[in-house]
Amino acid sequence: MSDKLFDRLVALRRDLHQHPELGWCETRTASRIEAELDRLGIAHRRVEKTGVLADLPGPDGVPAVALRADMDGLPIPEETGLPYASEAPGLMHACGHDGHITMLLGAAELLLAKDDRPAPIRLVFQPAEELGDGAKRMIDAGALEGVGMIFGGHLDRHYKPGTIIVSDGPVNASADAFRVQISGREGHAGRPHEAVDAIVVGSLMVMAIQTIVSREINPDHPSVVSIGMFRAGKVSNAIAGQAELQGTIRAQNLEVRQHLKTSVQRVAETTALLHGADLEFEFTESTPILYNRRPATDYAREAARSIIPNDKVIELEHANMGGEDFSRYLNEVPGCYVRYGARVEGREGFPSHSSKFEFDEEALAVGAAWMAEIAMVAGREILKE
Repeated sequence: MSDKLFDRLVALRRDLHQHPELGWCETRTASRIEAELDRLGIAHRRVEKTGVLADLPGPDGVPAVALRADMDGLPIPEETGLPYASEAPGLMHACGHDGHITMLLGAAELLLAKDDRPAPIRLVFQPAEELGDGAKRMIDAGALEGVGMIFGGHLDRHYKPGTIIVSDGPVNASADAFRVQISGREGHAGRPHEAVDAIVVGSLMVMAIQTIVSREINPDHPSVVSIGMFRAGKVSNAIAGQAELQGTIRAQNLEVRQHLKTSVQRVAETTALLHGADLEFEFTESTPILYNRRPATDYAREAARSIIPNDKVIELEHANMGGEDFSRYLNEVPGCYVRYGARVEGREGFPSHSSKFEFDEEALAVGAAWMAEIAMVAGREILKE
């Protein structure tokens, strides 16, 4: 990649970083993407209000290779102190999606310089990854029509810049949500025997739920159940009659996923019954397990080794329990999801979804080059079929 192109990508990323937008509200972001595509002379169309699909032509009758970038920011006030920090109050790109957009636009420019593209290339700029429904709606809007394989990636501050992480098998966990509504009986704080304390029931429920993973799940299968919200009570001298818990279930195995759902509901219902409270349990399936399969992972490694040293192409060191709706694309067509090393030395302690999250911009060049290369590698494989 030329210094001129890299400098342009850095400037683009910083502009996007200053103007984050939440899922399904990425209007400026989409317009900025479209302006870049217009500059490059790449045909594009708007779908699902803020999604953008663009196509680089290739041989007729050959399935396309799709490359995907997510677009949305998060409702987190930025505290990085960067000169290009977010100008949107209460919002920031705390997960690197500004970098992913930039990489894909950089890859598009690199691919335009190649006159021997073996397959058409579909650029997928996807809204609302953080909400969990962006990929589904993009698929419904035709993002995968005529597509033979799809590839994508994510910045990762666990690894040094200049590395690409390619792994077979589970890469991201399923991410499902549950809500528990506890109905007890209100009463005076000085006369608890006349009430059914929803706070006590909810507290016992939280502690009991935490034993499910440690005592019911094989330790060889990474899984997590977390309660992220507990709402109850109005004043200090009254016993709460109502309480609400909300949590998440994460798994990298389909049987474990189902077991956790069943067990969380069982524990919640029996705890409520034990203490004389009524209960409503609501479970919402969100993103599936993201599972990389060969031969797509072989193509991803081949592309990575074409642009960086062999020892910089590595595998995940540990399970990633974050959800990622790229999994929905992989449930439809073959593909692979990688991670780009992006650690900023001295800032390793600020993970994604943190108000101080930042990544090393060297990763922009690596990600753009890999996306361009995997489009060529996968296109040649499609052509063989």
